[in-house]
Amino acid sequence: MRVAIISGSHRAESQSDRVAHAIASEVRIAGGEADIISLSRNPLPLWDEGVWSNEAKWSAAWGPISKRLKECDALVLVAPEWAGMVPPGLKNFLLLCSASEVGHKPALIVSVSSGIGGSYPIAELRVSSYKNNRIVYIPEHVIVRNVADVLHGDVPSGERDESTRARLRYAIRILGEYARALASVRESGAIDHKTFPFGM
Repeated sequence: MRVAIISGSHRAESQSDRVAHAIASEVRIAGGEADIISLSRNPLPLWDEGVWSNEAKWSAAWGPISKRLKECDALVLVAPEWAGMVPPGLKNFLLLCSASEVGHKPALIVSVSSGIGGSYPIAELRVSSYKNNRIVYIPEHVIVRNVADVLHGDVPSGERDESTRARLRYAIRILGEYARALASVRESGAIDHKTFPFGM
């Protein structure tokens, strides 16, 4: 299983990047391959219609990312909670994703909070980010609370850190099962994005 891990913070140095690397380690331990795509420093232009005609700026900025997404079997979205919301760079990323890249591929949402919050990004992504790109959010999700205190190095610092790691390991195992199951859906011939390019 090849997993694209999207680090959704566009801060220069973020806790989300650190969490993304911890998730990558867990994916590798589970026998998968991990590819981290970081939105640090906001590398993508804001969506515009030029993406549909593959204008030069989009070919340069999005083309390499598009290729990596097409090669993945599953995704993990690491979404920090900024004032109760998903960062705009991550929403922009999801606008750029098409069904040819992420359609009918399973995705695990991992929310990151500096305190005891973290539920709002889960709800926001499940409500509004899958319609046209057809990404499939699995029922499991993970909230990494008090992020500064957990997921440092390979050894848990305490009970809460160990429980966070256990939840990540479990969710990644479930993601792997969805990846295997949805591969058969994508290969079935039942999907018709030509006739039905947009969700309802």
